Amino acid sequence: MTFRWIWAAVWLGSLLLPAFNAGSNVEQKETREFPPALAQARQMIVVTTPNWDAVDGVLQRYERASVKQGWQPVGEKIAIVVGRTGLAWGKGLHGDSLSDGPSKKEGDGKSPAGIFRLSAAFGYAAKPKAGAVKLPYLEATPTLECVDDVKSAHYNQVLERGSVKRVDWQSSEQMRRADELYRWGVVVDHNAQREAGCGSCIFLHIWSGAGKGTAGCTAMQAEKMEVVMRWLRREQGPVLVQLPQAKFARLQAAWRLPNQ
Repeated sequence: MTFRWIWAAVWLGSLLLPAFNAGSNVEQKETREFPPALAQARQMIVVTTPNWDAVDGVLQRYERASVKQGWQPVGEKIAIVVGRTGLAWGKGLHGDSLSDGPSKKEGDGKSPAGIFRLSAAFGYAAKPKAGAVKLPYLEATPTLECVDDVKSAHYNQVLERGSVKRVDWQSSEQMRRADELYRWGVVVDHNAQREAGCGSCIFLHIWSGAGKGTAGCTAMQAEKMEVVMRWLRREQGPVLVQLPQAKFARLQAAWRLPNQ
């Protein structure tokens, strides 16, 4: 009788083990290794939304005095909006898309989820009049464009139209708009390898209002955008971490993200 019970337990375990291992593999993929690019960052912007489809969310700034110290919050939480159809895994410092969740595509109206460098600031003011901006600064002139044509050799590049020998794009984002949405902004290094069709021209910029999603950027009130832009410093290696709240919670330990 004892032998039968032992045999039954082994047989039952053999049935359950694959399912257990499958669950472990999913969790391992979900909480992959710490992204090395975060190791040197001393400024971090965390954006979270309630779920993949939500438009409204919150932004919190963090900084640390050295890479060996913990993250400390800076200022108050800021209301933001993301893409009009929510978030999707983008191309950034986190590697490939992680387990569940959509992947960003050109024209999908989604903001990229993941980890991204913040490389430059821009605005309508000429550089001498832009004030204290600690990131490299681009004046958004009437001829400054960001190319979103997937067939162009200049896809996902911000450039002056007159700087190229041949304009090979049919569509682009005009950086000097007729409205105030790009009066101040920050370039998000999404899809830095410029893989065609994976999304382009992603920025932090001024919003149209709460609940009004963007084409794929993250936006906020004008005065908040200016505060965020002027706080960022190139030598601090600033990054954007942008995730649905549940995903942030699951990756927090593995990515050594700050407490919210």
